[in-house]
Amino acid sequence: MSYSNTLDFAKGMDAKDPLKSFRSKFYFPTFHEKEVVYFTGNSLGLQPKTVEERIKEELDAWAKYGVEGHFLAKRPWFAYHENLTEMAANVVGAKPEEVVVTHSLTTNLHLLMVSFYRPEGKRTKILCEAKAFPSDQYALESQVKFHGLDLEKDLIEIEPRAGEHLINEEDIIGKIEELGDELAMVMIGGVNYYTGQLFDMERITAAGHAVGAQVGFDLAHAAGNINLKLHDWGVDFAAWCGYKYLNSSPGGVSGMFVHERHAYKPELPRFAGWWGYDKETRFQMEPGFNPMRGAEGWQLSNAPVLGMAAHLASLEIFEEAGMDRIGQKRDVLTGYLEFIIKDISERNAERCTFEIITPADKSKRGAQLSILAHGQGKDLFDVLTEQGVIADWREPNVIRIAPAPLYNSFEDCFRFGQCLESAIQ
Repeated sequence: MSYSNTLDFAKGMDAKDPLKSFRSKFYFPTFHEKEVVYFTGNSLGLQPKTVEERIKEELDAWAKYGVEGHFLAKRPWFAYHENLTEMAANVVGAKPEEVVVTHSLTTNLHLLMVSFYRPEGKRTKILCEAKAFPSDQYALESQVKFHGLDLEKDLIEIEPRAGEHLINEEDIIGKIEELGDELAMVMIGGVNYYTGQLFDMERITAAGHAVGAQVGFDLAHAAGNINLKLHDWGVDFAAWCGYKYLNSSPGGVSGMFVHERHAYKPELPRFAGWWGYDKETRFQMEPGFNPMRGAEGWQLSNAPVLGMAAHLASLEIFEEAGMDRIGQKRDVLTGYLEFIIKDISERNAERCTFEIITPADKSKRGAQLSILAHGQGKDLFDVLTEQGVIADWREPNVIRIAPAPLYNSFEDCFRFGQCLESAIQ
């Protein structure tokens, strides 16, 4: 597509944007003296305006019914998570039975790895990406230690080749094949939080299964961003948070995926809780854990209804917009922002150059660009912040920006460019 770094072009693109009305469904921060350009949906999504209504419904039910709200509320609390299941499944490309919304992200990853990381004999190794998000790193390390294994030998990290920013997928596949029957589990972030690199999850899954390993993904930066097909790709397990691209409140509830081939395996080890027990007989409170079919069987405790109400508000918006339309706008919008950055870099090369370390291939990225600012430090980022740009700084000199298709506009991208050029000068 042919782009132009002009306000008229940006406004023209916004005028014909099929998703333009969705911008008005969100609150934009008002703390800044200037109208903000909000490009941190990859860290915390904006608040949907319907969140207040959805939470108030449950506050009113609590006030009116007390404990009987579990059965008498408009959306009875004892089954509240079921209101989210089908919409969440549509976001990640899964069957409803394969998805549940519950707990928090790292909690869910641990619960899943209890079941899917089962080192035995010489099959003990975990393959992951180097410099994964720290919580993933700590979770994987603790799982290896929990089984009494050696971090140096049993946690294998794939890193970019010397002088490169991105991980070469051939290195991932090659290491899977090399480890062979020593590999117990592959666990990688579907989208790398730092570079924005999107991994070929279907290919990685197939390679892992070919050597007998289980394969799972942390989709914190992928859910609500990437067009996922977890069921079709045959992924064993996955988890994601609800507060980044899914706009569901700070520290909001998490989603969990378990492929249907694992739907009912009572013999599969897990850390159990009563909300994962067969709901037909749950209240008989008998000893001996009998899990529900599907991902619901990994639940532990009662639904955190207020957090789920916030998530419901956002999922309703995703359901209305549809991931296909979101993905189409994502690629065009991110492409325009990339064009703006390159245009400004070329025209200001004597002052500063910008290297976008996120893949240029739109099939290898989502709605994120990570900019390496050569010749500039955090002062540049601070000036952008003063001008109303809400972005993310990563040491030593990377600015992460995420043009979220549901609420960001082409004019936002143009305004960012204006702020960036001003900040350079």
